[in-house]
Parts: sequence; C-alpha cells; structure tokens
Amino acid sequence: MSYCPECEAVIDEEFEDVGEVISCPECGVELEVISVDPVEFDLAPIDDEGDEDDEFRFDDADDEEEWDDEDSCDEDDDI
Repeated sequence: MSYCPECEAVIDEEFEDVGEVISCPECGVELEVISVDPVEFDLAPIDDEGDEDDEFRFDDADDEEEWDDEDSCDEDDDI
C-alpha cells in the first residue's frame, strides 16, 4: 500500500516501472513512481515542452531597438 505525497490518499495498486506517471485518484495530482518495491511516489516533474505560451518573448520591434548610454537614467534627470 502506498500514499499520495500531496493528499496522503491510499493508492493500492501495483506498478512495474519506475518513472511511470499516474494521477492520484483522490486529488488528481500527477505522480511519478520512484520505487516499485515498496511502491513510492513523488510529484511528477512539470512538462514544459511544447508549451510556448509560457515562454517570455520579445516582439520583433524590441529586438531591433538598440540602447545607448544616453537612454540610461542620469543623476540630473527628474524622476
């Protein structure tokens, strides 16, 4: 018998492969099998591949813009 590390729900299943990812039947969190004898779980790593919306990107106009020393804040500038 094993437990979800997030909600401590009992997960009474047998697993054959370390690295297998399942969902907790109680809280739904993704769990990775880290041991099969005894069965133990850890929170599954977040898969960011193919998730382009989360990446920070500059607009093309920003890439072309160059900064020089005159654009920096001088001591005489009013803030």
